[in-house]
Amino acid sequence: MDTGTPAGGDFGAHLHALRTGAGLSQAELAQSAGVSVRGLLDMERGRSRGPQRRTVQALAAALRLDAAAARELERLASLGRPRPADVKAARPAAGPTGTGDTTTSRTPPARTAAHHTLTLPRDLSDFTARGPALDRLRALVEDLDPARPPIAVVCGQPGLGKTAFAVHAAHTLAPHFPDGQFALDLRGMDPRPLAPRDALARLLRALGIPADAIPADTEDRSGLLRSVLRERRVLLLLDNAAGEDQVRPLLPGHGPTLTLVTSRHALAGLEAVHRTELALLRREEAVELIVRVIGPERVRSEAQAARDLAELCGHLPLAVRIAAQRLAARPGERLAKLAGRLAAHEDRLDALRTGSLQVRAAFALSYRQLDEATRTVFRRAALADGPDVSPETAALLAGLPPRRTARCAQDLTDAGLLQPHPTSDRYRFHDLLHLFAIEQTAEEDTPADITAARTRTDAWMLRRAAAAAQLFNPDHQPDTPGGDPDPATAPAGQEQAHAWLEAERAQWLAAFHRAQAAGRHQQVLDTAEAMHWFSDRVLHWELWAEVFGRAVDSARALGSRRDETVHLNYLAWAHTTCRHDHTTALSTAQAALALARESDDRLQAGWALNYAARALNGLGRTDQAIAHLHQAADCLSHRSDAQSRLAELSTLNLLGQHLRQVGRPDEALAIHRRSEALCRAGIPGKPHELISLYRASVQRHIGNDLAALHRWEEAEAPLRHAVARFEAARMPAWSEPVRLDLGIVLRHLHRTGEARRTLTAAHDALVGLNHPRQLEAAAQLLLLDEAGRADGNSPTAGHTGSMSRPDLNGD
Repeated sequence: MDTGTPAGGDFGAHLHALRTGAGLSQAELAQSAGVSVRGLLDMERGRSRGPQRRTVQALAAALRLDAAAARELERLASLGRPRPADVKAARPAAGPTGTGDTTTSRTPPARTAAHHTLTLPRDLSDFTARGPALDRLRALVEDLDPARPPIAVVCGQPGLGKTAFAVHAAHTLAPHFPDGQFALDLRGMDPRPLAPRDALARLLRALGIPADAIPADTEDRSGLLRSVLRERRVLLLLDNAAGEDQVRPLLPGHGPTLTLVTSRHALAGLEAVHRTELALLRREEAVELIVRVIGPERVRSEAQAARDLAELCGHLPLAVRIAAQRLAARPGERLAKLAGRLAAHEDRLDALRTGSLQVRAAFALSYRQLDEATRTVFRRAALADGPDVSPETAALLAGLPPRRTARCAQDLTDAGLLQPHPTSDRYRFHDLLHLFAIEQTAEEDTPADITAARTRTDAWMLRRAAAAAQLFNPDHQPDTPGGDPDPATAPAGQEQAHAWLEAERAQWLAAFHRAQAAGRHQQVLDTAEAMHWFSDRVLHWELWAEVFGRAVDSARALGSRRDETVHLNYLAWAHTTCRHDHTTALSTAQAALALARESDDRLQAGWALNYAARALNGLGRTDQAIAHLHQAADCLSHRSDAQSRLAELSTLNLLGQHLRQVGRPDEALAIHRRSEALCRAGIPGKPHELISLYRASVQRHIGNDLAALHRWEEAEAPLRHAVARFEAARMPAWSEPVRLDLGIVLRHLHRTGEARRTLTAAHDALVGLNHPRQLEAAAQLLLLDEAGRADGNSPTAGHTGSMSRPDLNGD
């Protein structure tokens, strides 16, 4: 509904006639032209006699005027625009004094000129990517509500191109803001950022407020800015903000204004803002930026080198641009040459500079803003091993209390110098920031400082790792002295221990390496021994041969033949079970057997024969494997201790499996029934939980024995028991092969749907574990599909599951 008719002024009367002639309401024309209803009303009533050219163009487009009519509308508008000689400073009307906002009733002074010094910087002609982020800003503008003017914060780590993106966005959105676009550098990285009071003065002058009409007080200036912006369709770009307190006084309260703020900090304290955290470029986007800077021909001729450059720059826009501009300045240089130089870590930051642009300088600006403790955490976190670092590791390396370190890590995240993990309390560096942090460590920390930090952290890590791993040892006593270095934060139970050992795997393994290199051999043996039981839970980890191999070396360095024998057996197990390197496993087990016989250690001799049998079976020498297992059983039968009974259980399980493999399933079932009787009788001194795992292994073998005898219905129950027990113990490398065995039985029972679900779950899990039976699972699914294509006929293929394969998991 119209709220009035024009009250004089040729432009206003003409605009009113055009609008009514087009059959548009004021609201409809305002929406189409991108102006406020209040602003349109002022134009028609003659209060705004000379709107800016962009506003007039938007009105002409919304009214669908032809060229001549549009020129006439522009001519009338130009008559109402003030000439520089006609401009007179207007004093603000007197307002109430005292406490509170003294500017809400102030009449904004008249504008003095259309030109200002806060024009937008030049847009980059080769700007690329950031399409989704730009679309989000477009949506903000399209849905702009003057009652809640949008504030968009663009944040992220140094070098992501925040300013370049904001400038590009401002140029793109400029037609929506015909009353002006203003860019102000807040100098947030300077030693003395621009004060809000001074920033307000610059904005007000740019908006046409005479210098002598600008109040002295910061709060009054802020109120005046809000009043000025109430009716103006303006875009404000506040670049390089230091923090919330600097930005908050500069924000509009009402009006059709878009404010873009860029900062290396998240500015989490700003309320009701739309936050865009820029990410690294994708590889194809980084390559496209190179193309735009140096041209497609050079990239086309060295496509792989261009991809290598993008990777070596870490997909960081600033680094990619510097590399590309270096190449643009050297048209004869090959991309591969620069990629070769960047590949040398020690030269990478030196190479990433051209003219006044350099990656190192961008990082240094943020680094200099940090306090001393936060700089220390930044440098020392770079000493951590692995792809990320936990707050506790950073605290150990920095030598600071954990709570203080956590605050420092948060400050580093806010500054864009560390990247938080999306789901866990861990942090990681961008590759180039990691190089910068290492540089700063070398410059600011002495070698003695670095050595002390590593030694302190390594000692703590190995104690925590050993204590966590011991939670999986059924004989472990929780109150054993000298355990976890910090009982207050120690993992509570096996689930937390498993999570910690996995999250800190790179850290404790590197500490393990350094302990051996430093000659701390007893510490190496203690850690490896603690890992023995835990290693059974995570067979898919590929580090156990390394752990137990180093333990063998440390035992030899200490001259301990018994420790050497024990860890040679562990190493043989790792080679055959985890690495499936049966040749190396056999020679290792034979070395352990020779040492055990020298010292008449029948327990270790039994284990050595057991592991040798596994390796022989893996090499296809099953008859020899069976002979070894008979020797092992005989060796162990002369001992009555609990450890020998466990070794006998494992040996009998394996013996039965190999008998089944060579086509003697009746004998195999008899052997496994003997193992089952041992489990039911129990082993003195061993907890029920441990024996239940051994029994689950026996049940697996019994199920497969029954399947080999084609007693499919009887085979199902023991296999289900084994799957459930191993699942409950979180042992996927054990549960998933048994799930495959169960799926095979269900297929033979013609329970097609259940068989497909079981086999699919087993296949997916085995692929994730990189288990050798993943191909067998795929073959079983194929047999199921072929049976379905045969229109429901029973599968004719015989059982090809674990009855004809070695038990690669071990027992």
